[in-house]
Amino acid sequence: MRWLGSLHAEWTKLRTLPSTWWLLAATVALTAAVGAAAASSVTTHICPSPAACHEDMAKLAFTGVQLSQAICLVLGALSIGAEYATGTIRTTLTAMPGRWRVLASKAATLSLLTAVAGALGVLSALGLAHLIVPPPTDGATFRAAVGSILILVLVTLLGLSLATLLRDTAGAITLGLGILYVVPLLSHLVNSPTWQHRLQRWTPMPAALSIQATKNLERLAIAPWPGLGVLAAYAVGLLVAGGAAFRMRDA
Repeated sequence: MRWLGSLHAEWTKLRTLPSTWWLLAATVALTAAVGAAAASSVTTHICPSPAACHEDMAKLAFTGVQLSQAICLVLGALSIGAEYATGTIRTTLTAMPGRWRVLASKAATLSLLTAVAGALGVLSALGLAHLIVPPPTDGATFRAAVGSILILVLVTLLGLSLATLLRDTAGAITLGLGILYVVPLLSHLVNSPTWQHRLQRWTPMPAALSIQATKNLERLAIAPWPGLGVLAAYAVGLLVAGGAAFRMRDA
């Protein structure tokens, strides 16, 4: 019963915040729109027909995830950062003293909402891509679609983790954006092929985005599911660290 009460409380807080719905709607719209734009960039010269297309159309269709993940990061950071900013975290902990339960309930509620929004965005992107140059409907495309949804969920948890650790929304978003976008640039800037390979394998986003590939898998620095596992390890590890800090510190 305590868990149900905690989940209901977190759901109530999230659904009564207008920013939650705006961010979720933006996630769906951006995922679909950018994916459709990327798919439409493929010309008939490159892809005269779906069978003769050498482009990874499924990966192109899910390009929007690379931008909408920033919105999910903000959603996760705001879910607890806003409570620290307004001081309502004290009210939350007075009503529900179990801090691990509070954090786990936030994570579960955020994961569900992001998964629904991510699924709508990914399916919309795939549907729009089918109107342009249809991606193959096979297991690899299904894996890429499911993996793209999981990327958005894990990035939301990353935002929650960073905000819990830092107790500051702006700091969590800034650090999170650095992890998502600045760190991957290093793999293109370093001159050493060895370090390029290592950065692509062990930094969260280059590794995780391998889940979207459906062609030329042998050229990837890391296989699709292990690559997604790298992002999961970062998100879960930081969530556990955030939970430990949340439990030990005063509100």
